Amino acid sequence: MKSTGSKIKNLKDIHSSIERIAYQIYESNSEEKVIFIVGIGEKGKVLSSLIGKSLSSISKIKVELITLYIDKKNPLNKINSDKPLNVLKNNSVVVVDDVLNTGKTLIYAVSYFLQAPVKSIKTAVMVNRNHKKFPIKADFKGISLATTINEHISVILDGPDPGIFLT
Repeated sequence: MKSTGSKIKNLKDIHSSIERIAYQIYESNSEEKVIFIVGIGEKGKVLSSLIGKSLSSISKIKVELITLYIDKKNPLNKINSDKPLNVLKNNSVVVVDDVLNTGKTLIYAVSYFLQAPVKSIKTAVMVNRNHKKFPIKADFKGISLATTINEHISVILDGPDPGIFLT
């Protein structure tokens, strides 16, 4: 996917942020034997995989990846994950998305996991835009941007020109 607009972070900067997020997750979960990293949609899946690889390289915590499928425009529609909720019992979960805009997607994703008796739930995003309409925050973030509501942020992690773009 190609993007136009101002490049805010290049791939090297993104990988630096991913490594920092992985260290923060490790510091918050250093006593855990297993942690579940949940990516929301395709972009969240790619980002959660990169965070999981980085976390595995710096710790002995076993990383389990899950993909959560949610309609970002209408999150009240059915939410599914590629693993059953019972695998999360008494474990810590980190829910990952590329951009936190209003918080709607992230809060519905977190609420899905409240159906299971999890130990803790934290959130991680690459970009926090600070336009929250829902009471949720990013526990771990790559960058916080003060943008207008009309601006668009694209996080592109593959292809010929990866980066974070503001349009």
